[in-house]
Amino acid sequence: MTAPVLTTRDRLNAFLDHPEVAVDSATAGPLAGLTLGVKDIFDVAGYVSGWGNPDRFAEAKPAVATAPAVQKLLDAGARFIGKTQTEELAFSMIGQNVHFPRPVNPAAPDRVTGGSSSGSAAAVAGGLADIGTGSDTGGSVRAPASFCGLMGLRTTHGLISLEGTMPLAPSFDTFGWFARDAEIYERVGEVLLGGRIEAAEKPRLISLPALDELVSGPAEATAYGRMKRTAEGVLGPVHAAKQPPFSIDELYWATRKLQAREAWAAHGEWISVEGRRIGQAIHDRFAFGKTVSAADVAAETKKRDAFRAAFANLLGNDGILVLPTVPCAAPKAASTAEELGAFRERAIRLLCWSGLSGFPQISLPLGQVDSAPFGISLLGPAGSDLALIRLGRRVLESAGRG
Repeated sequence: MTAPVLTTRDRLNAFLDHPEVAVDSATAGPLAGLTLGVKDIFDVAGYVSGWGNPDRFAEAKPAVATAPAVQKLLDAGARFIGKTQTEELAFSMIGQNVHFPRPVNPAAPDRVTGGSSSGSAAAVAGGLADIGTGSDTGGSVRAPASFCGLMGLRTTHGLISLEGTMPLAPSFDTFGWFARDAEIYERVGEVLLGGRIEAAEKPRLISLPALDELVSGPAEATAYGRMKRTAEGVLGPVHAAKQPPFSIDELYWATRKLQAREAWAAHGEWISVEGRRIGQAIHDRFAFGKTVSAADVAAETKKRDAFRAAFANLLGNDGILVLPTVPCAAPKAASTAEELGAFRERAIRLLCWSGLSGFPQISLPLGQVDSAPFGISLLGPAGSDLALIRLGRRVLESAGRG
């Protein structure tokens, strides 16, 4: 198949210019009347999944079936309106794909949307779609949600099917979505999660000072403190807890090494074809995975398992960790590569807790820094996804943001 002209069709550069193919959805259901944008790593029958890369688009055939998670939304009445931009092979959190015009962040147009679910976040934040699907391997739902003033949940690992989805790092990959409205967000959650809820009615809120201190500066610390007090006013006091017996840097490197090695295993052969068109930063990120040895994987997996057990013990059945989603508001779109790299390194140290443990985390659009959105997160035990959505909705509604 010939690659499309690599432009986008809307004022926010959110949707891709794929030839339109009819996609059926139910005429009634809990999501009837709502529009849906689908990140271009999820199969939609009749559409090519381009994964943010022109060579992949040119080589791939149209999908014969829709990814089950997306199909659930269609069966519940959501109306598909197009495929949305993703960063190349979903391996970045900034939102700037070298092959496409930059998606515009409607909440802060001079700043990035975040990625890799950049198009879905832009579409929802800008009112072009009611629901946007995303994936979260290392932060690709939570970071754009914080940057664009949206709700965004990284689901419990393995809870929602990823059949019909481009793999990146399978032991980290999860399905997620965006919405501006907390009531809509909960409706989508009920469709995808089947009404499952596992959490205490009165949560025990905890914080870890080392994570709170990862905010970037005084303005961010002030905004985060304000958000935390808002959450306390609704859900009860937040108590500082003792950190699990691993340093933040240890968790960072476990994430980097395991994620990169899995990514190389998934795509290294394809990336290595001579003449492959791929952005240098994305190429280098995959190439790092090639350097991770089997011994590294064994050591970091052992560390990950021990961390997951210690973190599960800390949370128990009723614990909710309150933390900044990312260190700051979205970086400026004109930031240098060095500035974006420094942001990414700091952000991974916050985002890796959910990824390594496999536990769910929701970002809530409660704060602002320099007139740009800045989110706070609730991270709960495995299976508490719907409980987090409902707790988040209570907090947002109390702040007039529901």
